[in-house]
This record gives sequence, structure tokens and C-alpha cells, in this order.
Amino acid sequence: QLQFVESGGGLVQPGGSLRLSCVASGFSLDYYHIGWFRQAPGKEREGVSCLSSGDSTSTADSVKGRFTISRDNVANTVYLQMDSLKPEDKARYYCAAVHVTHSAWPIVSSCAHNRYDYWGQGTQVTVSS
Repeated sequence: QLQFVESGGGLVQPGGSLRLSCVASGFSLDYYHIGWFRQAPGKEREGVSCLSSGDSTSTADSVKGRFTISRDNVANTVYLQMDSLKPEDKARYYCAAVHVTHSAWPIVSSCAHNRYDYWGQGTQVTVSS
């Protein structure tokens, strides 16, 4: 059974940093494109940053230069390093994946949430002083 478990969220002051982790079980990340998404109350889920199986990345303009996605295939874990956090980054953050045979990277590189098949339960990030 494919499963993601996210962790690392919490309360941080503006300008602070957090590192989110997403551990995959039941499958190997080697053959998946992966992404981090977020959803704030009353807003649609949006792509934050996505990473291909070959380590190409796409990142939303709103977080470019502040957030970095990475993976450790040995640990079967996806990370999102978030620096210079702003109050508008407050949201629930989710990791997700799609198998490389289901969708090629050019299709999922837009980081559109409806292109990704497997989802975790999310971790809450709050940025406030």
C-alpha cells in the first residue's frame, strides 16, 4: 500500500525556516515524480515545488529563491526546505507523487495538483509573530 507521512510543520516567526519531510512507504520514490503542494483555508490547493525522477525541478514564483525541494532515494524521503517564511506561506502542506509511466515530466512539471495521484495527509505550517 502506497503511503506518505509528512512531518516538520509547526509555528514559526516571519523570516524563520522549517524543513518538511515526507517519508514514502510501500513503493520506491525512484520511479516517481514528486511534489509539494499547499492549501490555505478558503483557497485552492496549489503547487509549491515539483521534482522529476531525473531531478528536474519546477517551483512556484511565490516561493522561488526561498523554498527548495529535494529527495533522498535511499531514505525514500522527500524534503522541502523553507527559508525566509512569510505570513502568506501559512497553509497545510502536502506531498504527492505520480509514477513516471503514468505521466511524463513535461505534463506534470506544471505542478498542477490534479496531475498527481498519491497524497499524504499533510502537515500544518503557521507563520506568525
